[in-house]
Amino acid sequence: MSKARKDSNAHATPWIYTPWLDLIAGCGAWSAPLLLLSYTAIASNARAWAVVFYALALLFNYPHYMATIYRAYHRAHDFEKYRVFTVHITGLLLLTLVLSHFWMRLLPWIFTIYLTWSPWHYSGQNYGLLMMFARRAGANPDTSTRRALHSAFIASYLVLFLGFHTGRSTDPLFLSMGVPAQVSRWEQLVLLAGFAVLTVYGLSRLARETGWRHLIPSVTLFSTQFLWFVLPAAISLIRRIEIPQSQYSNGVLAVMHSVQYLWITSYYARREASAPEGNQARSWRPLAYFGVLVLGGIALFVPGPWLASRAFHHDFTTSFLIFGSLVNLHHFILDGAIWKLRDGRIAALLLNSKERVSSATVAGGRLASAWQWLTGSSAGARWMRASAAMLLLVCGTVDQVRYYLALHSDDLHDLRRAAALDSFDSPLQTKLARKELENGETQQAESSLRRAVQSNPADPVARQALLKVFLDQKQFDEALRLTEVSLKYSPKDANLLVDRGLLELQQGHADLALANWGQALAVDTKRTAVHLYVAHELDREGKAQAASAHYKTFLEQVAQRKAEDRPAPDFLIGVILRMADCQARSSQQEAALKSYEMAEKIARQTGNSNLESIADVNEAELHATRGRPDEALQLYQRALQLDSSNGDKAASAVDWFSYGRFLDQAGFSERLAYACMVKSELIARSLAKSPLPASVALTRLQVGKRLGASAAELRRNPDLAAQEALAFRR
Repeated sequence: MSKARKDSNAHATPWIYTPWLDLIAGCGAWSAPLLLLSYTAIASNARAWAVVFYALALLFNYPHYMATIYRAYHRAHDFEKYRVFTVHITGLLLLTLVLSHFWMRLLPWIFTIYLTWSPWHYSGQNYGLLMMFARRAGANPDTSTRRALHSAFIASYLVLFLGFHTGRSTDPLFLSMGVPAQVSRWEQLVLLAGFAVLTVYGLSRLARETGWRHLIPSVTLFSTQFLWFVLPAAISLIRRIEIPQSQYSNGVLAVMHSVQYLWITSYYARREASAPEGNQARSWRPLAYFGVLVLGGIALFVPGPWLASRAFHHDFTTSFLIFGSLVNLHHFILDGAIWKLRDGRIAALLLNSKERVSSATVAGGRLASAWQWLTGSSAGARWMRASAAMLLLVCGTVDQVRYYLALHSDDLHDLRRAAALDSFDSPLQTKLARKELENGETQQAESSLRRAVQSNPADPVARQALLKVFLDQKQFDEALRLTEVSLKYSPKDANLLVDRGLLELQQGHADLALANWGQALAVDTKRTAVHLYVAHELDREGKAQAASAHYKTFLEQVAQRKAEDRPAPDFLIGVILRMADCQARSSQQEAALKSYEMAEKIARQTGNSNLESIADVNEAELHATRGRPDEALQLYQRALQLDSSNGDKAASAVDWFSYGRFLDQAGFSERLAYACMVKSELIARSLAKSPLPASVALTRLQVGKRLGASAAELRRNPDLAAQEALAFRR
């Protein structure tokens, strides 16, 4: 390093305020402890922390959006300079805001763009601050260094982007691109390696100019980027954990980003106020500046959703999501336009360059004149500012109170107070209804849920809760009407289609039930239970082949689950037996035999001798019809031994008769066949209710006539011949 460069670096200082404040707030050095806190303490007391984060949003998150508005709009020169963004794009977003309240299908698109853009915005801020600190420390990076550093930040963002858009989304408001998991995994691994290589290369090039000690802020910002985006993505790759998209736009990460933003904008505003405009400099008033940001932040987020909720009878939570998403998008667009280090004025104020700060020019226009009057010193302007400030503070306080009361779901009175402040809040009304149901206030709960569904017809939680109330009260017509109305708002909601199918079936409309279940499967082929509903109905209608296909699909999907997530073995064996029966009736004998064998094997492994016996008898009957008497003999005999060992007399009565009929029809000993039938009747008589049909007696009589006089002896003592039948071989 040359002597001149060493001397230059000796006097250069990268710090904005103080080293510790800059490192903690500006460079994100507190990321590790705060992120650790968010994953541990917050999970153990989510309700209290939700209130804390909402209060932090009022103090940091909301003001940080207002800081951009203040930067773009408070000087007429900047307002005109960025007119495309301050007027035209703002007008377009306002139009989108209005349209999205009347066409709800816009919300998932808006929300998806917001969540996908958020980490890019955070990354851009980290990169801009890194370059600012490097240049304040005396670095003058060449093109290759800048590209390497910028590419590292892009790579870290793309890792997270792929995590967001891999596979199907579990959030109905987030529209995933559906990148295949295997493709996404390899792409993320390549990007992680690229991030590491580019980081080492870029920072080492900077260090040659300034030395590592002067790069402490820049290195800290790289570690922040790593903790915010790279590490979570790497953990999700290793442990196959899904990345929650909303985590990167809410909670502790958003707070850290907002504090970082306020830290740098306050410095810029202070420098700008002290820079001479014309022949005099203005005084910097930090309390007034932050007061404007807090009040402006409340104005951006609180009154709008309230007014939309009450004026349009619109769900407050949905309205808040629309406002929040669009305010964020406006912030991203405006922020990307106004904060550029290549802008001479910004470079002069942030980099301590020697370039002269140009004085502001006065822009014309009605908006500029109105703004100058509003920010002026006249009595009317002061009164209007004070009134607006008081109104906004009241709105913010009321909203904070409503939010606090709404979280206390264990207190019915608090929930009702919160609902009185805004009755058009679907999640709040649903919470209120649950508490009213716990207290036995069914009618009040139904009213609350009706208001919840009215506020947001697309809310599946409120709809399902109201549907359950209708079903519990056997109001099937009301339940059917609810599903009909809800399908207009959520035509591809698989749960809703399944419920409507069940209700149609209950009303006797089997064809409509099958049609709704078919639509549900078209939306989501993994709806395992729906295959079972369809199979049962097709089986009932005698469409055995179609039913067996759905039984098979159900079992295949269940087999793909983890063992602990599968239905009970008894249930699965029952489904396999139904499938085998359908296969047998639709001339799929080989498939049916395999199914019976599978049912018998699972029953034996799980120690369910009753079902094992049923599987053996059904398989035996199928072997008998296919001309395989030896296999049938062994299966009937094993089934009877299982019946005897588990003491199931009802099953024994049925199986002894089935065995006797088989012996007779197969042309084996009539004496043994008759003994089995007699034993069957004797067991049935010992039971309170006979499991045998009336036709059994007629069959026994017919076999007895053929036997003649020996039949009487067998009726007196069939046991010896029955035991002989158990050991019979051809």
